[in-house]
Amino acid sequence: MDRSFWRSGHTPTLFSAFFYFDLSFMVWYLLGPLQIQIAKALELSTQQRAMMVAVPILAGALLRLPMGMLADRIGAKRTGLLGQTVVIATLLAAWQLGIHSLHQALVLGVCLGVAGSSFAVALPLASRWYPPQHQGTAMGIAGAGNSGTVLAALFAPALAIAYGWTNVFAFACLPLVCVFVFYAACAKDAPGAAQHKRIGDYARMLRNPDAWWFMFFYALTFGGFSGFASSLPGYFHDQFGFDPKMAGWATAACVFAGSAMRPVGGVLADRIGGTRSLLGVYGAVAVLIGIAGYGAATPGASLALFLVAMLCLGAGNGAVFQLVPQCFGKDIGVMTGLIGMAGGVGGFALASSLGAVKQATGSYAEGLWLFAGLALAGWIGLSYVKRRWREAWTGAVARV
Repeated sequence: MDRSFWRSGHTPTLFSAFFYFDLSFMVWYLLGPLQIQIAKALELSTQQRAMMVAVPILAGALLRLPMGMLADRIGAKRTGLLGQTVVIATLLAAWQLGIHSLHQALVLGVCLGVAGSSFAVALPLASRWYPPQHQGTAMGIAGAGNSGTVLAALFAPALAIAYGWTNVFAFACLPLVCVFVFYAACAKDAPGAAQHKRIGDYARMLRNPDAWWFMFFYALTFGGFSGFASSLPGYFHDQFGFDPKMAGWATAACVFAGSAMRPVGGVLADRIGGTRSLLGVYGAVAVLIGIAGYGAATPGASLALFLVAMLCLGAGNGAVFQLVPQCFGKDIGVMTGLIGMAGGVGGFALASSLGAVKQATGSYAEGLWLFAGLALAGWIGLSYVKRRWREAWTGAVARV
């Protein structure tokens, strides 16, 4: 990374955005690693457990648009401070009052969705400081905060075993408060007025068929990543009898692979073309998840299948956003919001449907095969539109 990047923007804001995004994703995902202990305490069925971990994903997806619009109006810094305050207050309330029913767990999940909406605040906060030639790097650094899911998978189950799962909410507040102080002291909004996005701007983009294709593609890649990240602790526990700590570690390995691969996926898409990269992702995921549906003979083989699948999904996340500026150069902000929302909806659908299928059939197989079929549909759909894109996007053919 050359020195011109560090001189061109505001480094304290960049790192403030990263830490805010990282810890927010940790909290957004918190119910996933804790699901085994919570489900046992609340006597939840498999379907109820799946709904509990899926609700934060959906809430975070739906809140991204209003959070992004709020950031345009009062500033990204103030919006981030407001979001962090809501999340910290929610965790403290859950710690003090306790969670005694599925209904209360779902309310907690909705409130934790505010943490998931940090995507719409942290990335604009960082990128607006940087010129166009460095915005990709700035967004890559700030966006690397999705690795916060790894922290939750690694530490939450062990802390729950040692101190009780309710106390994990209090432990999570400690780093959140530190980040809040750092963010308040160091983050600054970039000079100049941000372009305000209106509901009409989103409605206008939804009339473009390509917008729906991109939303579908990201619903598969990020939806697959976030849905499996939330579901795998329960899957490893049900399928192989992993205790909560071991299930968390196995999931952390898969989540780390997908998180680390996201920026690599963007670089790979630059080199071989975004559509070619995505075609490889969808084909590989369809095969890997389809095989996992048949039930791997050993826990190690199953872990390997999901590890490679998450690597592919992480690469796919980077590839989708490599293509977005080429198709929506003047509407990147609006499309980022719509595509991000679709990704969260996809994650909710995957996590909730896996639990529903397991509850109805006693097996995860049909749910996994359904997702494999959707990945295959993504491959077919991308094969259909790629030729038209290559002809329409003049000047960008080499990267498509």
